[in-house]
Amino acid sequence: MNLVKEVDIGTKTILLIDEEINVREVVELSLKDLAHWDVVTADSPLKGLQKAALIQPDAIVLDWSIGGMDSFMFLTILRNNLETQAIPVVLLSAKARWLDSQILRQYQIVGVILKPFDPVALPGQVAKLLGWNLTLPLPKFDNSL
Repeated sequence: MNLVKEVDIGTKTILLIDEEINVREVVELSLKDLAHWDVVTADSPLKGLQKAALIQPDAIVLDWSIGGMDSFMFLTILRNNLETQAIPVVLLSAKARWLDSQILRQYQIVGVILKPFDPVALPGQVAKLLGWNLTLPLPKFDNSL
């Protein structure tokens, strides 16, 4: 008997913006394999802004300390573009501990996941911050024994 919990979120598309290839690969695999979301990656803020406007993802996971553009500048440009202003953003960073609720509200950041993170728990953390219901398939059990 194959037991599966209800899945009510459908396929979501996440835009992951992180310049560190190792982190990008771990986050991408975690979100794809465990949550079954489509993940589009960008290795710079500029590419991220371009992809956000083009693909209109359901959410963005952004490394706070990404190089090439100040994160505040990235968020300002994102929020000032009519095509991207409503896309929710989750920060992924070791350096975002000092962000207070006022800054999070000002830049419409739904939450912060601190590095180091647990790749197995990451999809659940992202879903919770975004207000998505994430239910994963239950493991299969062999009842033939």
